[in-house]
Amino acid sequence: MDRNAIRRAWDEIAKTYANRRNPSGSDAQLIGDLVEGCSDDPLVVDIGCGDGARTLANLPADSIGVDISRAGLSLATETVPDARLVQGDMETLPIEKSVADAITAYHAVFHVPRGSHPAVYEEFARILRPGGLLLMTLPAGRFETVRRGWMDGTMFFSAPGRDRTLDQLRAAGFEDVRTTTADDPLGSATEFVFATRS
Repeated sequence: MDRNAIRRAWDEIAKTYANRRNPSGSDAQLIGDLVEGCSDDPLVVDIGCGDGARTLANLPADSIGVDISRAGLSLATETVPDARLVQGDMETLPIEKSVADAITAYHAVFHVPRGSHPAVYEEFARILRPGGLLLMTLPAGRFETVRRGWMDGTMFFSAPGRDRTLDQLRAAGFEDVRTTTADDPLGSATEFVFATRS
């Protein structure tokens, strides 16, 4: 699936995905750890924010939510009315250089073709201030597939494998990389990574 097909797929399933996710759980609690590691009044950018219930709702009120799906952003205007919402693509984020104190990217990057993941991590590093923090899902496997019937629609998934993802983060300028496991919004255990922009 190309970028436009992925955007259309998210537009079609945005409401179903929002309705089926549990808005609380231990992965939501990781956001508190992230924000505590920032300076006072941090600017946080949530990549792949969707309806905002899982991540943006737990971030400071003026955080920025970025999503490829206009339907997801429309839902987020109701869920997190104080957030600043932007439609955009992870490979070319519509955000200035070195402005963010932290980034969250929950269950997002693996919807981009794995060959583009290094460019995504470079974009994350570009918008973060030096010393800025990243919290994102760490896909365990190596895969590239289109799943039909997922959330009553069709969705693209792609990842190069756990170790390669960690190597790509370091190559993009992240250090102090550490991982932890938490429950994800669909009820299974997922590994997450914390990293610092050098």
